[in-house]
Amino acid sequence: MKNKVALVTGGMGGIGTAVCQYLARKGAKVVASYNRGGNHASAKAWQEEQKKLGYDMAINFVDVADFQSCLSMVKNVEADFGSIDILVNNAGIICDVQLCKMDLSQWQTVLRTNLDSIFNVTRNVISGMLSRRYGRIINVSSINGQKGQFGQTNYSSAKAGIHGFTKSLAQEVARKGVTVNTISPGYIETNMVMSVDDKIREKIVAQIPVGRFGKPDEVARAVAFLAAESSGFITGSNLVINGGQYLV
Repeated sequence: MKNKVALVTGGMGGIGTAVCQYLARKGAKVVASYNRGGNHASAKAWQEEQKKLGYDMAINFVDVADFQSCLSMVKNVEADFGSIDILVNNAGIICDVQLCKMDLSQWQTVLRTNLDSIFNVTRNVISGMLSRRYGRIINVSSINGQKGQFGQTNYSSAKAGIHGFTKSLAQEVARKGVTVNTISPGYIETNMVMSVDDKIREKIVAQIPVGRFGKPDEVARAVAFLAAESSGFITGSNLVINGGQYLV
């Protein structure tokens, strides 16, 4: 994937950072999109930290829940680096609450950020991929999009919707050299997971057959595999990365 342009939404989180780094090591020109509540200083600090580690990655602010913001981001990336060859739809949020206590904004915010964003970004990238007859799209779902999770009707619904999006789009674009796949991580060793109380983490690990949390780099390796030119016969698939916690 040398010299391929890769856009990674939510590129500054635990999984997003690992994906950006892995794709960069494979030779891609990586653009990490971010929101961070409009904290541009924080985003620039992340960029500088990556430079110190040897990764020269571009950054671009976006509100993935807003179609026009996504359109502007794609235009900016294409103007600066050329056509987008690889798209990793990784942006997402959680807002956990039981449905009987959930208000409309808690439902809509999660759906817009986690599912509408897949349309908002992909719609603005797909035409270019089709015209060039090449593209790799990897959508990041979750184990909870497959099995559900207490207090996550909003999150699980959005993540489950990604599977339908992936399978349908994969059929539409397969003959034009564009592949569309999903990955479904389980519990990964990110700051968010590791900030959970020790006793709760112990209970989670007890449910994982391999006996540990996954590492962000293990997810990134899977993304890079699906993003490779040599993976052109894999499309419409879901790659499960959960240590055996949930098998379908």
